[in-house]
Amino acid sequence: MNIKESVKKIGDELGGETNEKGDVLSCTATIAERKVFLSKKKLSYIFRVKIDDEAKTVRFTEMLKEVSSGLSSGVPGSDAEMSTGFGFKTETYNTMSGAREGTIEENSKLFGKTYKYKFDYANTRKQVEKIAEGAGYKFKYSILPTGF
Repeated sequence: MNIKESVKKIGDELGGETNEKGDVLSCTATIAERKVFLSKKKLSYIFRVKIDDEAKTVRFTEMLKEVSSGLSSGVPGSDAEMSTGFGFKTETYNTMSGAREGTIEENSKLFGKTYKYKFDYANTRKQVEKIAEGAGYKFKYSILPTGF
């Protein structure tokens, strides 16, 4: 199995959607999602791998993307804690801050229920690194997706 096929397999194991453009593979996997009334929040993990056969390197970058939209409830302790009634809110943001280690955990309380999720970033990165080194390639981690 070559590097591309092995990386695609990692994306499949995450339950993500893998795309290929030239020598760049990208995978987007939803790691948490919450739907309540008329609002929706989704947290996605995205990683990109660029394979340079000439230089024998594999470049890796990752990020989190959270998208939320819908009506806010105005309920204290909810996402719209400052709101006094119903409103409409849409926001999107990305976080990219160095190599992530361990797990991410979020505890959210909405209507008295607690939602939890865990995701191990380091495991995905280590799998890609192992594949690259096993094929005789150098593994390079990049905070920003430069050169992709």
